[in-house]
Amino acid sequence: MTEKKQSKHTVTEIRQLLQQASQAPLSAETNLLLEKLANDQRQGVQRLRQAFVRKQAKLAAQYEKFNAHLAFEREAWEQGSPLVAGIDEVGRGPLAGPVVAAAVILPHNFAVYEVNDSKQLSASKREALFPLIMQEALAVGIGLADNQQIDDLNIYQATRLAMAQAVTKLAYQPDLLLVDAMTIQTSIPQKKLIKGDARSVSIGAASIVAKVTRDHLMADYAKHYPGYGFEKNAGYGTAQHLAGIAQHGITPLHRQTFEPIKSQLKK
Repeated sequence: MTEKKQSKHTVTEIRQLLQQASQAPLSAETNLLLEKLANDQRQGVQRLRQAFVRKQAKLAAQYEKFNAHLAFEREAWEQGSPLVAGIDEVGRGPLAGPVVAAAVILPHNFAVYEVNDSKQLSASKREALFPLIMQEALAVGIGLADNQQIDDLNIYQATRLAMAQAVTKLAYQPDLLLVDAMTIQTSIPQKKLIKGDARSVSIGAASIVAKVTRDHLMADYAKHYPGYGFEKNAGYGTAQHLAGIAQHGITPLHRQTFEPIKSQLKK
């Protein structure tokens, strides 16, 4: 039998080495370290090694998924369209507040691997990713259609308006638009992607920017219209929101063509 040998490093030093190794792609040096640690008899060392291996496996899967979601962007880049904007919206379903759209152009070396459809991320993860996207993106544009425009145009057309507005707010004109499940009025070439926020990194980034922007906006509205829970429900028809309407009435933020607002106004 091969005798297991203990590393010369303390457990604390090994923890630090593995933490440093986790900040970069797996290297030959790290693999050699893991081989040495496999022969270390200390339970604390084995727990650290196993945790590191699990984390690396998760990161590898995340990296593979991220690369798959860059397929539409890479195809456009290779065909001579270097500036690709992903476009998404949030807020089509709430009873109050605007619909918000974002357009995001990412650099070709963008490497924030956790970017995904905002609906698949926790609020804390979206908040963490938002500043990274804003910092790394070549350009970000925000569009907004308020509740009055939604009532005047209908939610579908108001959403298209917010998306088109987001494109005009970009610092650079894109060569191609990747749009989540819609088409918008523009002369720029565009590609409609069903469930695009889960298929394209650019659209996923736009979905995070739109969601966080709208959530912050609704939290601010909550200060002016307390009692509806806008800071928690973002204007969706939760029990707290409906109770607020029953107690305090309808605000200037409410969509008057949406039920149950529409029926209550008739009363």
